[in-house]
Amino acid sequence: MKYAVIIALISTLISCAVQEPYTNKIRDEFSLDSEEKLSKVQFFLSSTIVLDEEIKNENSTTTSNGVLINSSNSQKETVIIQAGTKGIFDSYGTKGEILVRFEVGEGKLLKFSSGNEANRRYYFDVDWNQSGGPKVQYGGKTFKVDVLRGSPRSAYLKIARKKLEKIKRKDRFVRGMKV
Repeated sequence: MKYAVIIALISTLISCAVQEPYTNKIRDEFSLDSEEKLSKVQFFLSSTIVLDEEIKNENSTTTSNGVLINSSNSQKETVIIQAGTKGIFDSYGTKGEILVRFEVGEGKLLKFSSGNEANRRYYFDVDWNQSGGPKVQYGGKTFKVDVLRGSPRSAYLKIARKKLEKIKRKDRFVRGMKV
């Protein structure tokens, strides 16, 4: 009975999917060269990405009795896409990048790209050298990538991969021959 439980546990662990980086090698191995095929793949984010948007409105006025008033108000929206969040392929970018959607909404896409190397991962694609910090368009708004929270520089796409191996086994007992 003990052995049956151990064998069942090992076979369950072996059949579970393992997450690994999505690379050009995997794309070629599974012939994921069309939008239709790629749209059936479940992607996962490797590291947390935090996007911040801040809108400030400043206004200077004078009251009727000559007092100067500076008023300002600001709105802040933060989008946090945690490591392990599921995403789906949306479309290809102009330079062959993969645009992935992690939530429903117009323009709520993040861009991931890879070099030409077969084993290169598809990393979060943003201009890290922009003045004032990296910015992305997300949902029709401009967001600044928060490089201090999360790990946006090292964020890449992962996929779940499972290896199935079926083995048919047939046991026969030979009883021997009698003269």
